[in-house]
Amino acid sequence: MDTEHFDVNGSLLDQWQHHWDHQLRDRLEGLTDDEYFWSPVPGAWSVRPRGSSTAPVQGGSGAFTIDFGYPEPVPAPFTTIAWRLGHVIVGVLAMRNAAHFGAPAADYDTWDYAGGAEEALEQLRTQLQVWTAGVRELGEAGLKVPVGDKEPYPQRPMADLVLHIHRELIHHLAEVCLLRDLYLHSNTTTNGATR
Repeated sequence: MDTEHFDVNGSLLDQWQHHWDHQLRDRLEGLTDDEYFWSPVPGAWSVRPRGSSTAPVQGGSGAFTIDFGYPEPVPAPFTTIAWRLGHVIVGVLAMRNAAHFGAPAADYDTWDYAGGAEEALEQLRTQLQVWTAGVRELGEAGLKVPVGDKEPYPQRPMADLVLHIHRELIHHLAEVCLLRDLYLHSNTTTNGATR
């Protein structure tokens, strides 16, 4: 390895891209609407048709809203795949894409949440493309620049934000995959018969 010309930006992108290519992309393919909205427990937060939620706060500008509460209840409610994807798409990616890479403004209250699995996956792919293109354009110099007042720790370098967003993506999308496994195994028996 040529340490004098080490590509930090490339390594950060490779961290995420490898995980997406080898652990996540294929696991998310074929996500159904039943899986997207399924909850293994009562009272879970989700994405719901407007007006059907009982959560303290319902964010969103379209036909579907996302459940929230401020402050968040303790313990925090269980969340569905729909909720987790909504969080990743908006809170993890779209808001950062807007703050740092010139994408349209985004927040939990004004987002048009997906009413089904395929639409959510398309929103995810779009936001991931914007994020990875933005990180690539930072180059090494851009990774050293402070994130600024649009983030909770304004003096931290962009490299720290990139690492944080990648941890969030890996963490929450792994939860989505686990929920898909739980859905599959809770709705079938070992011989394939539906319960």
